[in-house]
Amino acid sequence: MEHYSPYLEFAGLAFDLPTMLMSVLTAILVFIVVMISTRNMTTGVPKGWQNFFEWVIDFVRGIAGQFMDAKTSTKFVSLALTLFLYIFISNQLGVMANFNVLHTEPNPSIGITQEVFDKNAHEVEHDGHTVKGVSVAWFKSPTASPSVTFGLALMVLLYAHYLGIKKDAGGYVKHWFQPHPLMFILHVMEEFIIKPLTLPLRLFGNIFAGEVLIAFMLAGTVAVVSLPLVVWLGYSLFVGTIQAYIFTTLALVYISQKVVDDH
Repeated sequence: MEHYSPYLEFAGLAFDLPTMLMSVLTAILVFIVVMISTRNMTTGVPKGWQNFFEWVIDFVRGIAGQFMDAKTSTKFVSLALTLFLYIFISNQLGVMANFNVLHTEPNPSIGITQEVFDKNAHEVEHDGHTVKGVSVAWFKSPTASPSVTFGLALMVLLYAHYLGIKKDAGGYVKHWFQPHPLMFILHVMEEFIIKPLTLPLRLFGNIFAGEVLIAFMLAGTVAVVSLPLVVWLGYSLFVGTIQAYIFTTLALVYISQKVVDDH
């Protein structure tokens, strides 16, 4: 089944509405998780959500501690925690709520104009009747969109360069030509081609491919796809967790390369 993703244009830019909606929803869910976990904190033995949240903080602190000393890594625990929670919840949304909405009439306010309807509408069976409509995947992982993953990666990489310049501007310039001036070319390729491509594409590719396969199986016969779908949903939850870990780890690695003298 073909899906249409409505968008609005402003100043020559196209804004994908489902991606924007789910990005905001993810931010709200992260806020709710943090609020619930910290609203009744105690200095005694932690229980419930506080226990879980402290475990997540220790987990993220452990990642940062692999690449920086304790004093330096503490400065980036909040950033790493935010990245991990946002990406983790983003990755799971498309697995937990991967369903579509059928619009049987044009609705220009959400980007489904008459022209879009005529071009993308298809016939489907609904309550024993054949109806014509546009199928929209409103509920999907924000990280299944390259605009989100590239935005996250760009934020991390620019921040890393900012920290490097702030720490030692002279040393930052000097490192581009170390250990030999000819290494400048390789450093440029690494910083402006390899890192900006590999960091977001790894996350996007894994999440997008997983959701495409889920959508494919959901369109199949229940008796045939039930078991493979359950298995794949479990695997997708695992992949979403691993990808959140990898992105957070690489973000801390790139930051540590700018703020730790050993690199």
